[in-house]
Parts: sequence; C-alpha cells; structure tokens
Amino acid sequence: MLVLIPTPNISILGYLLGLKVGSVCYNVFPHRGFAILLYFMGIYFVSLIIQLTGTILFIHTAMDRIFGYGLKYNKAFKFTHLGEIGNNNG
Repeated sequence: MLVLIPTPNISILGYLLGLKVGSVCYNVFPHRGFAILLYFMGIYFVSLIIQLTGTILFIHTAMDRIFGYGLKYNKAFKFTHLGEIGNNNG
C-alpha cells in the first residue's frame, strides 16, 4: 500500500494543458473531501478497492500538507495557499 501513496500526483499532468487546468486538477483530485467521499462510496458499494483509493488519497493529501504542498494558485505551480514552494524565508 505504501507504494501507492504518491499515485495521486498523476493529477499534475493537468499542467500540460496550462496553469489554470493544472491547478484545478491538482486541487480537486487529491482533496480530502473527495477522498472521504470515495471511502464512504466504497463502504456503500462494498468495494474494498474504492475504500483503498479513498484512504490513499487522504494519506497523500495529509503528507502533501506536512511537506508544505498546498492548494495551487493558477499563477504558477510554486504558489500555494501555504506559501511559495521552495521559499526559504523561514
């Protein structure tokens, strides 16, 4: 299961279609609300794979926040709601 944790980063491919599309893809796909919804859908439909997907998305999002990767602004990939990625001001 640990190998699957970085899988949600596939949403970064949205940046191939531009900053706006990329930021929307990156912000929506690995979102805690979406992860929780998937998990409960897995319970409702009795699908362990959907539950696992929701769990992985939730863990991935938590790790992103721990490492300082927040929701992206459409100005550039490095600008997030947690600050600028790579900014060494603190």
